[in-house]
Amino acid sequence: MHKIIALWAVPRSTSTAFEWMMRQRGDLDCLHEPFGEAWYQGDDPFWPRWTPGDKTTAGLTLQSVWQDIQERAEKGPVFIKDFPHYVNHMWDPEFLSNFTHAFLIRDPALTITSMYDKWPDFDAAEVGFPEQRALYDLLTALNGIPPPVIDSNDLLETPEKTVEAFCEAVGIPFIKEALSWEPGADTGQYSWWDGGSFHENLKRSTGLTTQKRKYVDISEAPARVQHVHKRMKPHYDRLYANRIIPS
Repeated sequence: MHKIIALWAVPRSTSTAFEWMMRQRGDLDCLHEPFGEAWYQGDDPFWPRWTPGDKTTAGLTLQSVWQDIQERAEKGPVFIKDFPHYVNHMWDPEFLSNFTHAFLIRDPALTITSMYDKWPDFDAAEVGFPEQRALYDLLTALNGIPPPVIDSNDLLETPEKTVEAFCEAVGIPFIKEALSWEPGADTGQYSWWDGGSFHENLKRSTGLTTQKRKYVDISEAPARVQHVHKRMKPHYDRLYANRIIPS
């Protein structure tokens, strides 16, 4: 198989903007949260709030997604952006050995308040920080070296240096032209959840730049949201301490 680059992120971490940048390169078959679609709405969904009668994609399973990724990788290099908690029950050395792994992290005070803004009744099992940290630690133990980690704040403040460091870490050429694009990003063509309503900032953007936030501050969030943040912060801190620092 050709290279399969997996960017393991968490929801609301600017990961779709990063994915859009990777799509601009033109040398990778890019997939948007392929395991997520099966986790939320496949034939055998894992979503903690799923009930019979909810939306499903007929014939879709985590195994069929993995089969599709492998078939794509037979034809050329693949990039996937996804969240570790969708596949944590599949983590074994054989499965993990198929990927070139990298991680995108973001301060949970930002991701969790953004989730709350978009999805007020989000479940803590959908946040993803414990699984992201667990996968990072597992890969470090299996391979003897830690996988590369980039932070969203670095990505947006120093995009060229951060993306260049990422490309070097995963073994692909850096393409500066991919850092900018025309406004009107059409994420609806591959966003299986609801046609891309979570990506309004990206649709207005022309590149990786710091965005103005409109969400409630974590100190003003409901107690439940603050409690989730308190649980997630140590997992983020673990990866942040080991992130690539752009130079």
